Amino acid sequence: MRFAKMHGLGNNYVYVNLWQEDIAEDALPVLAQAVSNVNTGIGSDGLITIGASGVGADARMRIFNEDGSEGQTCGNGLRCVGKYLYEKGILQKTHLLVETKAGTAKLELHIDEGIVREVTVDMGAPRLQKQDLPMQGDGTAQALREPLAVGGVDYRFTGVSMGNPHAVFFVNDAAHVNLPEIGPQVERHELFPERVNVEFVSVRSPIEVDFRVWERGSGITQACGSGACAAVVAGVLEERLARGREVTVHLAGGDLAITWADDDHVYMRGPASWICEGEWLGGA
Repeated sequence: MRFAKMHGLGNNYVYVNLWQEDIAEDALPVLAQAVSNVNTGIGSDGLITIGASGVGADARMRIFNEDGSEGQTCGNGLRCVGKYLYEKGILQKTHLLVETKAGTAKLELHIDEGIVREVTVDMGAPRLQKQDLPMQGDGTAQALREPLAVGGVDYRFTGVSMGNPHAVFFVNDAAHVNLPEIGPQVERHELFPERVNVEFVSVRSPIEVDFRVWERGSGITQACGSGACAAVVAGVLEERLARGREVTVHLAGGDLAITWADDDHVYMRGPASWICEGEWLGGA
């Protein structure tokens, strides 16, 4: 099986072109676990497949996490898919539609001398009701500064779905949060029946934040595009950030520019990069 390994700010996946490779549906979760293994596989945050869309989009993207579970969408993955499609010559367009489980995303590729330097992704409108995550409680209510006790410590979070669920915690210093301990406890808390992505965010100014993430099914990653979008939305809802202004989100792997615009859509701009290409010789 031919593969490419790409990353968006260090959030790295193994990418497989399903126009060229034939993989059985039931093999995909096991394959994701196999290629993600850093010791016996390629090493990655998961597996992303690129293939034909069933809804008339330019392509379809599917995301399988390191543990084999399937995700709904991935902002960093979408940027890499755009770069892959253009630089591999599959589609010579600067505006693309990519189908995901969370819906169809619009991509704008920023090209310089034939290279995709950055990609802007229209991540759509955030979903703010508890039932959108989902989480327990009044499904039509908004999870705004919701209390949650973890490890004997009382926290408050704001819940945002960007197609996948996020619990955003604002703290004084995100760098000093014990994420390896707290992250999995929040991810698998009984409040979230389908688990949740966990973000800890510190605000530097109304247009700048620091960000750390524990991703559902993958653990700590260098970046999470949809999580960065959720963090900005949550910051606006909590009146910590400015609506309609571009916010710089500092992630472990680099920076993303996020805007919750007046049309209610969230726009994410950032880079995508190649790591390597090769042939997978192992089995699923």
